[in-house]
Amino acid sequence: MSDIPAREAKVYMQAARRVPVTLVRGQGARVWDDAGKEYMDFVAGIAVVSLGHANAGLAETIARQAHTLITVSNIFYTEPQVELAELMVEHSALDRVFFVNSGAEANEGAIKLARKWGNLNKNGAYEIISANNSFHGRTTGTIAATGTARYREPFGPQLPGFVFVDFDNMDQIKAATNDKTVAILLEPVQGEGGINVPHPDYLRHVRDWCDENNLLLILDEVQTGMGRTGTIWAYEQAGIEPDIMTSAKGLGGGVPVGALLSKEHCSVFEPGDHGNTFGGNPLATAAGTYVMRQLLEGGVLENVHARSEQLRQRLEGIVDRHEVARGVRGKGLLMGLELNKEVAGDIVVAGVGQGVLLNPVRPDVVRMMPPLTITEEEIDRGVERLEAAIREVESR
Repeated sequence: MSDIPAREAKVYMQAARRVPVTLVRGQGARVWDDAGKEYMDFVAGIAVVSLGHANAGLAETIARQAHTLITVSNIFYTEPQVELAELMVEHSALDRVFFVNSGAEANEGAIKLARKWGNLNKNGAYEIISANNSFHGRTTGTIAATGTARYREPFGPQLPGFVFVDFDNMDQIKAATNDKTVAILLEPVQGEGGINVPHPDYLRHVRDWCDENNLLLILDEVQTGMGRTGTIWAYEQAGIEPDIMTSAKGLGGGVPVGALLSKEHCSVFEPGDHGNTFGGNPLATAAGTYVMRQLLEGGVLENVHARSEQLRQRLEGIVDRHEVARGVRGKGLLMGLELNKEVAGDIVVAGVGQGVLLNPVRPDVVRMMPPLTITEEEIDRGVERLEAAIREVESR
C-alpha cells in the first residue's frame, strides 16, 4: 500500500475526518483502493458523481474541451457557458443563471441577491429565515445561514440577518416573519441534517406565505437537484416554483461547477455587483451541459425511479431483520437508514471492511447517495455489504 496517509498528515490541513482508504480509480458505482480492493460507492463524492465514475462520454467531453479552451475571463463570451445556461433555464422555472464553482458560492450569491432585492423593493429588508439542522455551505456567509450550531460557533461573531426555525414548521415561519424579513431559505429535503423529508404540503404552504408577505423563496437544491430525488429539481414534486434556486454537486458529474438561478423579477445584479474568476469556465460548463443532456435524454431519471424503489425495498428488509435499524427515509437516490442507536459511524467503518462506502450523516442515520446510473446488480451488492456491516456491529 502507498504512504499517502502519512504524507498527507505532514502537509495537509486536517479539516476532514478521513476514512482510511486511498482511492485510485473508479468505474460506474465501483471504486478501487491502492491495494486493489473493490468498494461499492454509495457516497459518490457526496452526491456529486451523478453519472458514475469514469463515464466515457463525460471524459470525452472534458478532454475535447480541454484541448479547445479551458478558461478565459468572464469579461468575454463563451459558447459552453451560454449553452448550459440555456439548458438550465429551459428545464427549470427560473429565468436567469450565474455560474460559480460550488454550492457554497451559489448560496453566497443567493444571499447577496436577496439582500439587494430587499434594499430595492422592501425598504432595506435583509433578514433571511432558515431552518434548524440545515446546511448551506462553509463560507463565512453560508455558515451564518446554516442552522447547525457546531458549524457556526467556532468562527466567532456571525454575519447578522439570519433567523432559525424548525424545519417543516409553518407556525414558526409565520412567527419569525417581520418587517425586516426578505426571504425564506430552505432545502427541499435536508441532506446534511439527516435526510429529513418534510410533509408533502410544506413547501406549498411556504410558497403561499411568501406570496402573501412579499418574500422571496430561496431553495437550496445543491444536493437535491440534478435528478437526485427523481426529477431534475426536487421543487417540481411539491408543485411550486422558487424565486431563487441554487445548484452544484451533481451538475458537473464530478467537475466543480455551481449555479445561482433566479426569476426575472428578482434578477437585480448589475455589472460589478458579483463575479468570480473561474465560475462558468468553458471546461466546467461543457461538463455540465453533457450531464444535463444525459439527465434529459439518456434515461437517467428512469433509472433513478427504478433503483430508488429497489433500494428502499432492500433497506426496509434490513429494518425488518435487524433490531438496530428503525426506518428508511429519503427520495430518489438520496436515502437514509435510521438507527435505534448512535452507531452510524461504527456501521460505516465496518462497511469499509465489507467493501461498501457509506456516510454517517448523523450518529443515528447512515446516508446513501450512489451514482444516478447505478445498476440493479450494484444496488443489491451494495446493500448486501451494508447488511454484513450491520451484522458485524450487532455482534459486538
